[in-house]
Amino acid sequence: MQDLQNLRAFVSVAREGSVSRAAERLHLTQPAVSLKLKQFQENLGLTLFRRRPQGLSLTEDGHALLPAAEKALAAMAAFDQNARALHSTLRGRLKIGTIVDPEFIRLGGFLHRLVERAPQLETELQHGMSGSVMDWIRRRELDVGFYLAAPGEGPGPWAAEIAHRELTHFHYHVIAPAGWGNRLGGADWKSLARLPWITTPVNSVHHRLLHGALDPLGVAPNGVAQVDQEACMLDLVRAGVGLSLARDALAMAERQERGLEVVEDIRLPCALSFIWRRDRGEEAVIAEALEVLASVWGPPAD
Repeated sequence: MQDLQNLRAFVSVAREGSVSRAAERLHLTQPAVSLKLKQFQENLGLTLFRRRPQGLSLTEDGHALLPAAEKALAAMAAFDQNARALHSTLRGRLKIGTIVDPEFIRLGGFLHRLVERAPQLETELQHGMSGSVMDWIRRRELDVGFYLAAPGEGPGPWAAEIAHRELTHFHYHVIAPAGWGNRLGGADWKSLARLPWITTPVNSVHHRLLHGALDPLGVAPNGVAQVDQEACMLDLVRAGVGLSLARDALAMAERQERGLEVVEDIRLPCALSFIWRRDRGEEAVIAEALEVLASVWGPPAD
């Protein structure tokens, strides 16, 4: 620190051409600045200034050293700024629950912007079904996560405990194997329920949406297989096993590319949400995640 103060004294006197003006800039007394100059020159074994009637001027050695001295001070200022910034840099780990496919939830864009804004923040991903992500967050095993539910339903019975932000709305369609068109014509929910179904566990949004449509009618799907991954559901439909639900974009793509049937005039509205515990909403890592989320998705969905 003493060498740094001597270096500052040298640069200030060189710029001002006067010990008194340098002392004012450095908020020191003139004798203190003069002493620092003396120590600096003695340590270097060089004469850096010559006295003139109008003040001090640099010697050739002083001119040669001044650019390096200024660079050293600038480097120290940058170092100090970076050190101070670390005091406000967000650190820690954010555990994120993911669902369906990364593209649909814009996971890449979300993580990219999060790393840009908080490079010291570590992220950990855990993939599951919507209900599983909800359970993990409620048990504090995850910090935030993505969740699917009917629009406006939000966390449902856990609304007092779990906060949510709806990001987008879409629809689920009923899809069937290729060639099943004659079995679907004019079908309603009751007749569809009697056909073979690929079902999902209760933690899946497919289960909640499907039973939300069938339970009021007093019927249940004729389940012939149960899977917990969307990719497996699509494979079984392609293989001719039975019906399933599929997001609108997937349903249309499967109809066009593989000839799967899509039941007309029947669809289930759904919303993609981001969820977190209400009692943790003010935590820095979660607040940062919500800001980044808004930059990726825009304002909340209507």
